[in-house]
Amino acid sequence: MEEKKFDFNTIIGFVLIGGILLFMLWQNQPTPEEKEAQKAEKAKIEKLAEDKAALEKSSSDISLEDATKEIASVNKGDSLSLASLQNRLGSFAYSGTLPSAKENTTVIENELLYITVSNKGGYITEVKLKNETIYNGSSVYLIKDGNSTMNLQFSAENRLLNSEDLYFEPTLSSNGNNSVLSMKLKTASDKYIEYRYELIPNDYMLGFSVKTQGLDNVINTSQPIYLDWKFKGYRHAKSITYENRYSRLTYEHENEGKHDKLSPTGEDAEIEKDVTWMNFRQHFFSSMLLTETPFKEVALSSIDLVLDEAIDTVYTKQYGAKMLLAPKSGGISYDMNMYYGPTDYKVFKEYDRNLDEAMPLGWGLFGWLNKYLIIPLFGFLTGFLPAGIAIIMLTVLIKLAMSPVQYKQYLSQAKLKVLKPELDEIKVKFEGNKMKIQQETMKLQNIAGASPLKGCLPAILQIPVFYALFTFFPSAFDLRQKSFLWAEDLSSFDSIAELPFNIPFYGDHVSLFPILASIAIFIYMMMTTGQTMQQQQQPGMPNMKFLMYLSPLMMLVFFNNYASGLSVYYLTSNLITIGIMLVIKKFIIDEEKILAKIQVNKKKPKKQNKFQKKMADMMEQAEQQKKNKK
Repeated sequence: MEEKKFDFNTIIGFVLIGGILLFMLWQNQPTPEEKEAQKAEKAKIEKLAEDKAALEKSSSDISLEDATKEIASVNKGDSLSLASLQNRLGSFAYSGTLPSAKENTTVIENELLYITVSNKGGYITEVKLKNETIYNGSSVYLIKDGNSTMNLQFSAENRLLNSEDLYFEPTLSSNGNNSVLSMKLKTASDKYIEYRYELIPNDYMLGFSVKTQGLDNVINTSQPIYLDWKFKGYRHAKSITYENRYSRLTYEHENEGKHDKLSPTGEDAEIEKDVTWMNFRQHFFSSMLLTETPFKEVALSSIDLVLDEAIDTVYTKQYGAKMLLAPKSGGISYDMNMYYGPTDYKVFKEYDRNLDEAMPLGWGLFGWLNKYLIIPLFGFLTGFLPAGIAIIMLTVLIKLAMSPVQYKQYLSQAKLKVLKPELDEIKVKFEGNKMKIQQETMKLQNIAGASPLKGCLPAILQIPVFYALFTFFPSAFDLRQKSFLWAEDLSSFDSIAELPFNIPFYGDHVSLFPILASIAIFIYMMMTTGQTMQQQQQPGMPNMKFLMYLSPLMMLVFFNNYASGLSVYYLTSNLITIGIMLVIKKFIIDEEKILAKIQVNKKKPKKQNKFQKKMADMMEQAEQQKKNKK
């Protein structure tokens, strides 16, 4: 067996190989400069990862896929530098690194409003009216759960930005008794976009401004800058169909010269110039934006969201206003106001900015009667009377004021009644000759002073008051949630029974006040139209019997879903009218005296006016032409 010996040559070989390896490792280790380069490269990669995260919160025109590719390019040592990628991302991408860049809100409030403003987007995300409730007793929210957004859209650093995607830094302070909230979207401590809110005690109007600071070289003012307000109106009333009928986008434009509105049904859109305010009206509540500097151009839109009364719809209308802002000295500066509160004429008039034009009070004479007669009078009455009693008193005062006109109307009807025997004789005497019958009838009526036109004229004079009241009651905020007898809310229908099905135009319930008002109208029509039917029916006159049934039927069907306060007015009005007519008939007008006076007047020559003479000549000519043809 061979004896193992220690081999020095092998040991020397291993030592030489180890030395060579150590030399190679020492030779290939990075220099201090290379170590610094590696550290810098690592920092680049970490920074790009942060930029990618910030990019996810911005509306940059560079995609996340592109950012990832560019990060990979840096890792591979490509020529694209970190600085070039930062330039593409832009300054606003770094808003995410601010302390305020988190989901948080700030509250400002006074005795009337509770307002919440979000850091993200810097706009109002909640508005609660503290002193108001809806039909089921819940609080009135004009803004809640994302139904309203306010977005400033602008171009900066070769990309389109939307403020609603970026984070603002809040600062809450006070200006005397006013609460001031400054929301700033910063690129640096002295460079920012600011939304400023100022809330005054006991006021529905708050100050609102949009301004920029130090962004002259950042915001591209050669591209359009828009303030985009989107809003969906919540349902607040028991009858969403009735509420939706009076929910409408109204606005003032062309330097306070014109007031217009979009359609209350379907979809409608307009582009207007120089808009000074807009109102997203929800019947009894309004959300408004007003500006000291008119918006150069505004794209307004309205979409009706109520398709079926039977469906439990949450929203009534979807409104939109995209406002084109005009830059000043390279920046933006707009002083505005926001109004969140009741659609109340008395409140609107306090601001002296034509806000009453946002209310459906009627046009021309009708609106004038509402503004200067009916609203002040009703406001005075509700100052010391319950709303239901105030409606009755308002009706009594108006009927008393109109009683002289009604007296003349009934007097003309009484004259026609006593002339009926003579009118019947004319009809028999000239039977078959309609032209002659009409001619002799007009002659007799003229002598007696009993022209049907004189009876219609007083009724025509009452139409402006009638229509003014028709527009007043649905918009009277003082009636909201005021009860009377069985009606829980005079601004809504007074349901006494629910139906298991829905009747087209009528609804799924039965309201009592419209039924009573229909009965009163029918009795009144019987007393007036019934007398007319017994008198000489002139050729071409409408069918009085048809009208006698049509008016009560329309009242019964269409007013079933209207405000019960309006039905209370019509019921009271017709009951008073019936009472006045009975008093006039029983105690004031003596038909025998009227007949005797007519006989005396027939003996006196009565000169015709120009119109009567012209009508008589025309009828004589027509009669002569008829004879010539024969």
